[in-house]
Amino acid sequence: MTHRIAIAPSGFKESLSAARVAEAIAVGVRRVIPDADLDLIPLVDGGEGTAEALALAGGGRLVPCTATGPVGEPVASHFALLGGPGPLTAVVEMAAVAGLALVPPGLRHPGATTTYGVGELIRAALDSGARRILIGCGDSGTSDGGAGALQALGARLADRHGRELRRGGGALHELERIDASGLDPRLARTELLVACNPYNVLCGKRGVARVFGPQKGATPAEVELLSAGLERLADVLTRDLAPAFTPATGGPVDLRTAPGTGASGGLGAGLAAVGARLLPRYDVLLDGLDLDARLARADFVITAEGALDSQTVRGKIPAEVARRAHACGVPVLVLAGTIGPGAQDVRAVGVDAYSSILPAPMTLVEAIGRSGEFLADATERALRIMALGTRLAPLAA
Repeated sequence: MTHRIAIAPSGFKESLSAARVAEAIAVGVRRVIPDADLDLIPLVDGGEGTAEALALAGGGRLVPCTATGPVGEPVASHFALLGGPGPLTAVVEMAAVAGLALVPPGLRHPGATTTYGVGELIRAALDSGARRILIGCGDSGTSDGGAGALQALGARLADRHGRELRRGGGALHELERIDASGLDPRLARTELLVACNPYNVLCGKRGVARVFGPQKGATPAEVELLSAGLERLADVLTRDLAPAFTPATGGPVDLRTAPGTGASGGLGAGLAAVGARLLPRYDVLLDGLDLDARLARADFVITAEGALDSQTVRGKIPAEVARRAHACGVPVLVLAGTIGPGAQDVRAVGVDAYSSILPAPMTLVEAIGRSGEFLADATERALRIMALGTRLAPLAA
């Protein structure tokens, strides 16, 4: 009997794209089941690799460009233009210009990093004729509430003295007013869609600065400063730009707590304030992949991500894959670079087993450099253990 195995992983941040992760897992499968019928389904969540993946899937192309990086220096970046009918659609991947991977380790201070380059990419997409722009949120190195992106798009953010606010989330508590008269007028004629994790909100106990600030290098004191700044930003955006945003419900969106407002350090809130629609990322990014049907045809599903922990069940790819596979009655194995606190929660969403790919303690640099090798080896180990269990099952019965 031919085994049908679906391989549907995310990428490993700062290491392997989703496509390369899928290929490495396939190598491990072939060592144990050479004749397996493999369906490789590399998935993206709006972070690294999103523009390239959607360009490949949609018959489009990448457009290289230079923009302002998260620490204020120019970086080589890109956006995608997709093929197909309808208005010209662009994909702006915020990680390609403001991602954590673009912030040198010694400069990881989310109070200083900016999304200015995201606004520049949006303007470049408009210059290319795009009238529908999908912004992928994920893997950010910023926490400025999208203030930098708004500045690049023509808004003026001023302090109480009327001076232009310096870039970075650390300055937001000084914000007094926003003048939107200089915003690029093409925004009003363009459909902006933000693919985001709906679990991420801007403010409150689960606000983005408190949840993700420490991962981006913020100290406890900086987390509180960033949280206060984002609260202030929400107040001023609501007061000064209220006419600019009207979601599908017909009323103003609550920039503090609406689903997705905290995406990419609050970029979701900033873009919502100029008319963007915040959409659950998988509703947008999995469109056209026929994922449910492909999982249902499989006997077994393997997915993967860099770190399996308490955040996984809050909208990460392995949880989404497991939820869909579980609905079809298909078992799921998750392979992860590291296993952290809360990893066991993934069983509740349909994960049957999970395992780290690391064979021994090692430095992060070595783990990143050898992740493809470790993925193949870990897949082989897992499948050999499963095969042994299958052979022992009749004896146990």
